[in-house]
Amino acid sequence: MTMRFEELGWRDSPMGEISLRRRFDPEVQAEVYEVKLDDEFLMSSLFTVAERELSHLGLARVEAGGDLDVIVGGLGLGYTALAALEDPRVRELQVVEYSEAVIDWHERDLLPDTVGLAADERVRLVCADFFEAAMSAEGFDPERPGRQYDAILLDIDHSPSRFLHSPHAAFYTAEGLRAMAAHLKPEGVFAIWSDDPPAPEFMTVLMGVFAGVKAKRVWFDNPYTGGRSSNTVYTAIRA
Repeated sequence: MTMRFEELGWRDSPMGEISLRRRFDPEVQAEVYEVKLDDEFLMSSLFTVAERELSHLGLARVEAGGDLDVIVGGLGLGYTALAALEDPRVRELQVVEYSEAVIDWHERDLLPDTVGLAADERVRLVCADFFEAAMSAEGFDPERPGRQYDAILLDIDHSPSRFLHSPHAAFYTAEGLRAMAAHLKPEGVFAIWSDDPPAPEFMTVLMGVFAGVKAKRVWFDNPYTGGRSSNTVYTAIRA
């Protein structure tokens, strides 16, 4: 008999209780893994196209030939990190995740699609506040303050105007983005996932900090509506 629902892990955090659950979905006849923050759904293994495209589109704009050092903001179900590892140029992938629980799920290989991610020798899972590190002078590597990266790929908030935690709002200003851009190498790439359509206001803010700003809608099939849904991936280059 197929188990319809199982909670695999949960833990309190300053933002609320974060939990991982597995359920059998009769609509798609498959097991689905979901992450919730309190009663709010954050991500689902059913909808991963745009999370993967965040890495593909972001790294495609990096012109460096090899030995890339990459930051991923937000581990989640691991699809963005896994997609980044498909690029053979990646030397080190540092994933900055706020929740110890999420890191623990991956270290215990609770998610079938990303088994082995935590054990990959190129990967460092770091429990820290991405936004705090991004806007600090020290940056993402306490042992090498001011270290710069070839790409920073961000998938944490629902969008640049819908935050999981209100303090994140400061990051999406010109001042916050400029502080983060200092941790990119010249011509390094910043890419960010959004659940909303391209926002002209955010495009304007990005263009005030970066060059070559693009917003691409990523479409995917939605089995619940029988139609198509979309997310947005923004990419920008440090001048």
